[in-house]
Formats: sequence, structure tokens, C-alpha cells
Amino acid sequence: MTNDAIAENFSLLAKLMDIHGDNSFKAKSYASAAFTIDKLPGQLSELPADKIFAIRGIGDTTGKKILEQLETGQLSALQDYIERTPPGIMEMLGIKGIGPKKISTIWKELEIESLGELLYACNENRLTLYKGFGEKSQQNIKEAIEFYMGSLGSYLYRQMEPYAAIMDQKLKNSFPVEKFFLTGEFSRQLEIITILSWVTSADIASLKTFLTNNAFELTDETPGHFLCRGKENVTLGFYCCKEENIAAKLFETACSEEFLTAWKEITQWDDTVSYASEEAIFRAASVHHIPVFQREDAKIISLAKTAALPPVIQPEDIRGIIHSHSTWSDGGHTLEQMAAAAIEKGYEYLVISDHSKTAFYANGLSEERIYAQHQQVNELNTRLAPFKIFKSIESDILNDGSLDYATTVLNSFDLVIASVHSNLKMSEEKAMMRLMNAIENPFTSILGHMTGRLLLSRNGYPVDHKRIIEACAANGVVIELNAHPRRLDIDWRWIGYAIEKKVMISIDPDAHSTDGYDDCRYGVLAAQKAGLQKEQNLSSYSLSEFESFVQNQQSKRK
Repeated sequence: MTNDAIAENFSLLAKLMDIHGDNSFKAKSYASAAFTIDKLPGQLSELPADKIFAIRGIGDTTGKKILEQLETGQLSALQDYIERTPPGIMEMLGIKGIGPKKISTIWKELEIESLGELLYACNENRLTLYKGFGEKSQQNIKEAIEFYMGSLGSYLYRQMEPYAAIMDQKLKNSFPVEKFFLTGEFSRQLEIITILSWVTSADIASLKTFLTNNAFELTDETPGHFLCRGKENVTLGFYCCKEENIAAKLFETACSEEFLTAWKEITQWDDTVSYASEEAIFRAASVHHIPVFQREDAKIISLAKTAALPPVIQPEDIRGIIHSHSTWSDGGHTLEQMAAAAIEKGYEYLVISDHSKTAFYANGLSEERIYAQHQQVNELNTRLAPFKIFKSIESDILNDGSLDYATTVLNSFDLVIASVHSNLKMSEEKAMMRLMNAIENPFTSILGHMTGRLLLSRNGYPVDHKRIIEACAANGVVIELNAHPRRLDIDWRWIGYAIEKKVMISIDPDAHSTDGYDDCRYGVLAAQKAGLQKEQNLSSYSLSEFESFVQNQQSKRK
């Protein structure tokens, strides 16, 4: 054990004690010891025990812990704290701008245990509600987390989108005679991108030289294909082939492995044949065209052999904003500003669904504040007609599955979005009890972000998707596709079953600011993968259709 390692152990022990709120005097003594040890001219390992105890600033307890480390290579007190600290909390210690005291607040008061959850809280403007966090510090923390997450190599589709556009244009400008087509995960609109891939007619040697000259490092290579990584830590993949083979190579690389395997079996695919276009590939196989984003599940090939696939939902099919927050709870803009932005973007209505009272961390609405908000909604509706604001709430699903207002209060809302926000570490049995009770509550109109997942950050709590979908069908409850790019929850892979059971999906931005409305697009991209049609999406309803939906929901309460 070197001095550096021993000092680092004491420093980490002091920080973890502060995070846990334990003996502050001891924590300071360990932090002081770390500082002292770091400045020593010689190694502790070379000193006899009595000399170690004689060092100024090293007391009896600290001296014994130094000897422990020198003899065993470990500090048992530190190991105990590490075992009692969630990995995500440990990870926060590496983020600039978050010290132990702030981490303690984040963990103990906000009940956040991962960087992804913390980033989401920053986006929802929640940190500013707590002592020690201002708007500037919240923004700095947000930027530090994003920088750190960017170093890990996997990215949300939204994060990759602008980089892909810039890199695609740079390649085309640098090789004006050659062809470049984005393929793979990005072309299929997957929610998480690990490799950004192209099919190209560019010469492989020239392309590698160009990338090396632009600070990219070659990481892997097979015949006709190579991977590289640049300073942004994005892995790029290139499939190089002759121009006459581009259509076939693009088709092969754009499909999922499951889809391509089935395609080869069903169509007797011959990869040596040259095709003029993608359309020619489908014509030759007597299969109606399957969009790239739907080339995941093998079953769709059989459907496309029988008939043309129905048109899927498009971003412009969203006609109203459902699930949004304002400064009444944890939003960044006032209700009036949220409405004005919705009108400016051409939406017909806005469902304002601020947090309920249990979400104290998000400035949830008390009964008195609900009444005051409803008065403002009435006033704005008079002034903004024909645009309409609907009175809603994102009601917390409590531990027993109940909603957190009395029925008289719930009855004052046009509709209720029910979501789980607390005690997310549940067994499937517990999660299903909470969700099923909420779904069966006659006041629940929409089930919000079904599993509570945060992509690249937090797995959702375990649920039986089929049972939930079937319960929603039985109780006339809509399932939200939360369009925030870090949620995209319900997972698009389960939307097909919801469609089969005639359960309506609602693509909702969960907007905490006017910019959040743009997230609807990412929900649409996910829904397209499941083949969702606009008629099957609640937020594609016109104002009059949505008013009818609200009336039908309210009839459940009688």
C-alpha cells in the first residue's frame, strides 16, 4: 500500500461518512489524515509502527487503520460503507460540482440513486427546490453528467442524431464522388445506439487514412468492414463495397439479425446478386415494402407477403399535448407560456398534468392549489378559445396502489394520469399490485410511464406486461408511451400486444418546459417500430374527439 492509496482510502471514507450523515468529527479527522499522508516525504510502509503513531495529525484510531491497510491491503471500515452505498451514489462522487453534502441530499431527500435519475431530475428542474442547489449549479451538474455519460460509449438516439447528421455530411463532403448511407441501429431508430454505421462505396484504405488524419483510432477490422473511435468516444462502423452492391449491403446491414435470418430462409436470399435499389429487393422476393424501422421481428415478413403494411404514425399526426408540467409543480414555464407555445406549434389542446401532493420533491399540488390552478385554466380557456386546456394531474400511485387524493378532488379533473414515482425497488408482485389497483381505479384514464425505466440509467421495476395490457383493456385505460428520449416507456416491443388487445396508446412528451414538446417526435419514432397507426394514438385525436374521450372516461366514475 502506497501513501497515495492509503490517503485515497481515507478521503473516500470521509466522503462516504458525510453522505451517510455519520459522525462528522470522525469524517473530518479521516479527511485531515488523507491530506497529511498525501504530503509525507517518505512511504508509511517503510516506517515502524511507533513512528506512524508519532506523525502529527495521526491519532490512535487513524494509526490503527493505517497499520490495517499496510498489513491487509484493505480498510474494512471503508469496505463496509461501500457495501452499504448504492453503486450510483458512488458514481456521483466522480461528477464535478457534486460534493458529499449535496450527494446526501440527492440520495436521502430526492431518493435518487443513479446518475440517470439525477440527470432526469435536472431536466425536470427539481434540484432547485432543495437547499444548496440553484439554477446555475443544477445546470453545471447536468452538463457534468452528460459529459461523463458521453465517455461510456452508448448513447440515446436523440444524443446521436445531431452527431450523425454532422458526420454524415462531413463524409459526403470529403468524398464527393462516393456514396454514403447510414445503416444499422441508427437507421432502425433504436432507442440506444452503440455503433453508428455506414455502407459506402469509398475505398477502404482511403477512408481509413481520412479518419486517422481526423483523430479517429482503428479499433477492429474484418474483410470489408472496420470500426473506429474518435475523441467524442462514438464508435463508427463502415461497410465498404462496390457501388453496384450497395443496395444489397445496405439491406443486410440495416436489418436486425432475427429479421435477416428469417428473410434469408423465406426468400432464399442470394447476397451475390446486385440490385438497383431497395425496392428491387422487395419486388424480387414478392414481399411488400417493409420500412427499415420495422425490420426487427421476423413475423412482419409474413404479413408483408400477404398485403401492404398499413401506414404508421408520423410526427405531424400529433394534434394535442398530453402530459405536461408547469411552474405550478416542477416545470420551467408558466401554464400560460406552456399554452402559448402549444398554440404556436399548431396543437389544438393541452393537458396540464402537474405533480400530485405526494410528489413533495416536485412541488406537488395541494388541494388548495389545485383549486387555484383550475381557476387559471378557466380564465385561459375563455381567452384562448378555440384552443383548450384540460385539467389533469399526474397522480402518484401510492404503495397500496391507491391515488393520492380523495375522490371528490379526483372528480374535479377532466382526466387523471397515474404514475409510480416512489419506492421503485419492488418485486414484480409488489409492482403488479400497485399498478393493477391503479388501473382498476375508475378515475385512472392514462397509465404513465409503465415501468419507470430510464434508458442507460435505471432498469424499470419488473412487471407482467401482458397482464397490465389486458387490465388496461378491461378498464378502458390508455397506456402512455412517454416520449422523453430517456424513458420511451412503454417499450415499443410491447405496443403490438396492446394494439392486439385494442388498448389505446398515448404518445406524451412529459414536457417540463416548452422545449419538451419536441420530444413527441422521439415517441413517434419508437411507435413506428411497433407499427402504430395514428388512429391508435390518443394524442392524435382532434379536439372534438379528445373531448369525447374525456366524457367517456368520466362516465367510468359513476
